[in-house]
Amino acid sequence: MSEPRSDLGVTVVICCYTERRWEQTCAAVKSALGQDPEPAQFLLVVDSNPALAARAQRELTGVTVLENEGPPGLSGARNTGLRAATQPIIAFLDDDADARPGWLAALVQPYRSRDVVATGGAVHPLWAELPPSWFPPEFYWVIGCSYRGLPTSVGEVRNPIGANMSMRTRAAIEAGGFNAKMGRRGTNTRGCEETELAIRLTARQPGSAVMYVPDAAVDHNVGPERLRLSYFVSRCWHEGQSKADVVRLAGADSGLERERRHAALVIPRALLRESRQLLTGDRTAVPRMLASLLGLASAAGGYLTGRLQQAARLDGAAGNAP
Repeated sequence: MSEPRSDLGVTVVICCYTERRWEQTCAAVKSALGQDPEPAQFLLVVDSNPALAARAQRELTGVTVLENEGPPGLSGARNTGLRAATQPIIAFLDDDADARPGWLAALVQPYRSRDVVATGGAVHPLWAELPPSWFPPEFYWVIGCSYRGLPTSVGEVRNPIGANMSMRTRAAIEAGGFNAKMGRRGTNTRGCEETELAIRLTARQPGSAVMYVPDAAVDHNVGPERLRLSYFVSRCWHEGQSKADVVRLAGADSGLERERRHAALVIPRALLRESRQLLTGDRTAVPRMLASLLGLASAAGGYLTGRLQQAARLDGAAGNAP
């Protein structure tokens, strides 16, 4: 079923926390304000940084600046934007991402169907330096970007990528918003708060869907610190731990749906592709294969550790019960 285009007013929210990204944040704001049609409401939510909030209020125009009213962290900041949104659709853009022309129009187009509760767009890496040859494209999620294994055209997914996503405002509020116990706080690499919320959104409305829209594209700045092998391993480990939280809250069927496919289909295909590349003389195929296996093992280790920690806490709570 379709709904009129005039109903699709959008609130755009950018969350930020550090002045080190000031130039990138200004570029993100400019890219979002330059959309056609432009957003009906624009919110910049500052997390735990009064000096940054004051600077944004002084120097930015066309933007309502808010300070995080919830627990410190990205989830609390996003919920602050969610509660302040006045439009039926809310779109989130990372503070270090630039929206391409046509981003917002493409991101909201699927809402013509009442069954669509959230959308996500493509996130392309904007490299600060040449990416290392060992970095497999199946693991671009490590740097917050679209990865090989996502649909190449408009298609249904379990959850969007947090750097570039939207959802129905009322539905997200009624579902409880983002879980403030999950997600990033400052520079830590935990995540999956958008995954857990997307699962709740579709669970509340049978037959509903989250749509991936490649044409709703943004360019995501990737700093050199995210191209180190140590960051790669740490990010995979923390992603596994975050998935343990999702499974605890949403169950294994939904919580590991994409991960099972990635481990069973996408990564084996990548290894086969790299094996063929190696036969053609491409020696960089070997480190990509090793990185894929290391990333998979690290994510699995983080997940298993997280589940064991959850079980230990439950045992401890049971032992302390009167």
